[in-house]
Amino acid sequence: MAKPKVAFYWCASCGGCEETVIDLNEDILKVADAVDIVFWPVALDFKRKDIEALKDGEIAVSFINGSVRLEEQEEMVKLLRQKSGLVVAFGACAHLGGIPGLGNFWNRDAIFNRVYKEIPTVENPEGTVPQEKTKVDGGELTLPEFYDTVKTLDQTTDVDYYLPGCPPPPDLIMKAVDAILKGELPEKGAVLAPNKALCDTCPRAESKPDKLSIDEVKRPWQIKLDPEKCFLDQGVICLGPATRTGCGETCIRANQPCRGCFGPVDGVVDQGAKALSMVASILGLEGEENMTEEEVKKLIDGIADPAGTVYRFSLASSLLRRRRME
Repeated sequence: MAKPKVAFYWCASCGGCEETVIDLNEDILKVADAVDIVFWPVALDFKRKDIEALKDGEIAVSFINGSVRLEEQEEMVKLLRQKSGLVVAFGACAHLGGIPGLGNFWNRDAIFNRVYKEIPTVENPEGTVPQEKTKVDGGELTLPEFYDTVKTLDQTTDVDYYLPGCPPPPDLIMKAVDAILKGELPEKGAVLAPNKALCDTCPRAESKPDKLSIDEVKRPWQIKLDPEKCFLDQGVICLGPATRTGCGETCIRANQPCRGCFGPVDGVVDQGAKALSMVASILGLEGEENMTEEEVKKLIDGIADPAGTVYRFSLASSLLRRRRME
């Protein structure tokens, strides 16, 4: 009996999702024994033409990580969708837009100007920026279009399931692979992680007060963090209340607050708005009626990059999606 065909592809990402596949350690041998990997550009020498030669739906499942920033990436994910029975958005960037999605605070021109003209270490007296088409002796060179807006995978093509995380932890990957091979997947569109908030599984949950009040917002490097105490109670912004669990509380156990990479639980339309509401509810809760306007402003100004904090991973998938550029 032929093994089910599996594909891996990366779009705009850091490579961490590829690394977490390797982090399966000896379990990767089980995966390799159970499936036939027909496409994995980062690790194996496959070409686009190899995918084009397959029948529609011949690939059992494609795991696609990274957000969609380039024309070439959009073409490839649509091709993989055509050739695949299932498509899994693999990791925070494919799922939510991820860190690349923060590029939606700007547009292509602003990004190119910054990267190729304004950075002090760049020497570019002619102000040259990448062009989609350049004529040279003997022909024309082309580059894929760089989109103004970073898109999530499901804003680009149909997605069956989501494996969250930056990157997804190995245990969730193996559970997903096992469910796919056994045909025991939940209904289409499900996030393959527990549907509860990180605070519900946080090892510091018991230290969280019933009523929280922050009179000064601190960043992790500014104080000596108590490894047993709730981060919010220490005045450090933690997105645990607005984030799905399933990560194994990796950041928490490393004495760092949750950054939100697993996205929201079911039913939350906008993770950033949920996080912002949580933060607003605990700022100066006690005695706020006695705070002056200057004190309120100082308290709010203590949050470095508020938009980038609450939308660190989810801007591209949010109701805002991007900043308006005149």
